[in-house]
Amino acid sequence: MSTFIQSTICSSCALFIFLLVTSCKKEAPDWPEYNGGPDRNHYSSLAEIGPGNVNRLEKIWEYSSGGADTLKNRTQIQCNPIIIDGVLYGVSAGSQAFALDASSGKEIWKTSFTASSYAMTSRGVTYYQSGDSKRIFFGYGQWLYALDAATGRPIPSFATGGKIDLRVGLSRPGADDYVTYNTPGVIFKNLLITGQRVSEGSTALLGDIRAYNADNGKLVWTFHTIPAEGEEGSDTWPENARDNNGGANSWMGMAIDRENEIVYAPTGSAAFDFYGGDRHGSNLYANCIIALDANTGQRKWHYQIVHHDIWDRDIPAPPNLFTFRRDDTDIPALAQVTKQGHVFVFNRLTGEPLFPIEERKVAASDIPGEQPHPTQPIPLKPKPFTRQMFTIDDVYLQAADRDEVLKVLTESRTGSAYIPITRQRTIIFPGTDGGAQWGGAAMDPNGVMFVPAKEIPVYTSLTDAPQPELTTSSRKLYQLHCASCHQADRSGDHTGAYPSLLDISNRTTAHQVHQLLQTGRGMMPPFTHLNDKERNVIVSFIMGTKDTLLINNQTGVESKVPYVHTGYNRWYDRNGYPVSNPPWGTVTAIDLQTGEHLWQVPLGEYPQLIERGIPPTGTDNYGGPLVTESGLLFIAGTPDKKFRAFDKRTGVLLWETSLPAAGYASPSTYAVGSKQYIVIACGGGKLRSTSGDKYVAFALKE
Repeated sequence: MSTFIQSTICSSCALFIFLLVTSCKKEAPDWPEYNGGPDRNHYSSLAEIGPGNVNRLEKIWEYSSGGADTLKNRTQIQCNPIIIDGVLYGVSAGSQAFALDASSGKEIWKTSFTASSYAMTSRGVTYYQSGDSKRIFFGYGQWLYALDAATGRPIPSFATGGKIDLRVGLSRPGADDYVTYNTPGVIFKNLLITGQRVSEGSTALLGDIRAYNADNGKLVWTFHTIPAEGEEGSDTWPENARDNNGGANSWMGMAIDRENEIVYAPTGSAAFDFYGGDRHGSNLYANCIIALDANTGQRKWHYQIVHHDIWDRDIPAPPNLFTFRRDDTDIPALAQVTKQGHVFVFNRLTGEPLFPIEERKVAASDIPGEQPHPTQPIPLKPKPFTRQMFTIDDVYLQAADRDEVLKVLTESRTGSAYIPITRQRTIIFPGTDGGAQWGGAAMDPNGVMFVPAKEIPVYTSLTDAPQPELTTSSRKLYQLHCASCHQADRSGDHTGAYPSLLDISNRTTAHQVHQLLQTGRGMMPPFTHLNDKERNVIVSFIMGTKDTLLINNQTGVESKVPYVHTGYNRWYDRNGYPVSNPPWGTVTAIDLQTGEHLWQVPLGEYPQLIERGIPPTGTDNYGGPLVTESGLLFIAGTPDKKFRAFDKRTGVLLWETSLPAAGYASPSTYAVGSKQYIVIACGGGKLRSTSGDKYVAFALKE
C-alpha cells in the first residue's frame, strides 16, 4: 500500500513538474535581449514550429522600416530585434529606432533623429524596466539615447536631454572623434554596461568599457582596456600607452551571468590593425575575454586570444554561456568563437581552460620596428571549424584565372596563421572578417554550438604612409586616408564592401561626397579630423582625378604610424567566385561537451554554379543563427537572399524561402498568444546585394 502511495505521489510530482515547466515555457514567449538572452545563445524554448511542420511556414507580415539606399545600395540592417510583451523593437535601414505590434507589424512609433556628424550600422537596442518606467537604450552616432518604450521620445531626466555623448572620457592627444554605439549593451541591476565602436586607424579613440546608471545616465565605473600607468597590464605596453594608442574596444557586445554578477566583455585589436611597432608588448587587454565584476568593473580574470595583434583578429562576437558537464559535475562555462575558426572554452568563474590550449611559436617580422609576440594560443580541442591555411593545393580548380592566381600565390607569404604583414603580399586565411564574425554562434542547452563561418582568403601588405606636409597634394591625401579601403587606383574591392570610385562622378555629386566625408555611413567613419581644405582637395581628386596642390596646409590629425595597408582584399576570380576551394561558407555543429564536430554543411549557393551542376559551395555570409527547443536551426545571412531552416541534429535542410533582400542579421522568435513567430531583418547592401528596408515575420499557415 505504501509502495503504491509513494509511486502515485512520485507520478503526480512528475506530472506537476512537467506541467510547470510546460507552462513556464508558454509564459516566456519573449525575445527580451540581444541574441535572445544574457547568455547570447540565440536560443528559444518555443516549440510550436518544429521539423514536422516547418514546411508550413508562411509570411505573416512585412514592415517597411524606411531609409534604404536603393540607388547605391550602401545601407544595411544588422539588427537582431527584441520582443517584449507583444511589442517588437528594432532599428531601420535608416538607423532609426522603432516599435511595432509584434503580431501585425503595425508601427507604434519611430524616431526621426538627425546628426551633423554620424556613421553607424546598428545591431539592436536594449530594454530596461525599473518600476513603472520602461525604456529603450538606442545608439545614434556618438549619442546613447534613453527612449520611453511607449512613445520613443527621449527621457529628459536621463543624462543631458535624454542622451549621453560617448566621446566624453575616450579622448587622447592626437585622436579623431569617431565613436558609435553599434551593438546593444547589457543591463545589470540598474546599470547599463557598454562598449563602443571606434575607428581602426592610428588616430582611434580609447576603447574603455563603461557602466552608466540606467536611471539617470551618470557614469558609475570604467575599465581601461589600455591600462593607465601603474595599472595591472600596463607593463605589456610602452609608457604612456593611453596617450599614444587607441582601440582595444568592445564593439561586438557582451554576455552577462547575472546570478554570479559577472559581465564578459570581448575586445578587439589595438589600432592600427596591421602594424604594432608603436606598441611593443602583448598589449593587454586588447583581443581578450575579460570577466568583470558587474557591480564595480573590477577584473576577475582575463584570457588573451591573440597577443600583440597585427592581423585585425578582433574577437568577433559575444561569448556563449552554457553548462559544461565533466565527471557528472556541472561547470559554469563560456565558449568564444574567433575569426581564426577556433573555439576557446573556459570555466567562466575562474577562467580555467576546459580543453588544452597550446602556445605555438609563430614567425618573426622583417618590418623595421615591428616585434610580433613569439607565440600565439591555439586550442587543441574543439578542432577548428574552418581550414587553417591557404596554399597552392587549396586553389579552386575551376577559378576563372587560375594560372594567374597560382602565379600571384607563389609570390606571396602564405601557408600558415599569424604571418606578420610586410611589404610583400600576405594571405590571411580565414580572412580578416572570419571565420566566425559578428553574428556569433547559437547554443542549445545540451552544449551543442552552431556556428556560421566563411573561408575566403584576404590579402594585404604594408606601404609607406604618405606624410602630409605644409605643401601637399590631393593624391597624397587620398593615399593616406582613402586608399586602404578603396585601393590606390580607386577600383574598390570585388564585393562592393568598399565601392569603386572610378565612375563616382556619374553616380553622385561633389557636394554629396563632401557630405559623406563629414558624416560617414555604415562601415565608413566620418573624416571630421580633416579640415575643410583637405576634404575639398580629396573630393576634387575623387571626382576628377585632378592632383591639386594644397599650400600652407595645417592638417588636423596626423598618423604617427609610418605605414598604411593596401586594403582588406577578399580574393575573388574575375567571375566573382572565391579563389579557394569550396566550401566558402558553412554552418558547423560542435558538441562542446566532447569537443567533437557533429556535422558541417555549406551555407549559401551561387545559382549560376547550381545550373552548371556544381553542388552548393556555400557563400560569403553575415549574420547569426537561431536554434529552437523543437530541433530547428534558422539562418539567413547569404547574398542569395534565402532564409533557411536546418534539422539541428543532422544538418539536413528542411525549409527555405526567398527574402525581399539579403538578411545580413540574426533572426528572433517569439509568441503572441499561442502563435509562434520568426522575424528577420532584410537589409541587404553588403556583398554587392541590393539594399532593402524590410522586416519579415513568418508563422505556421492555418
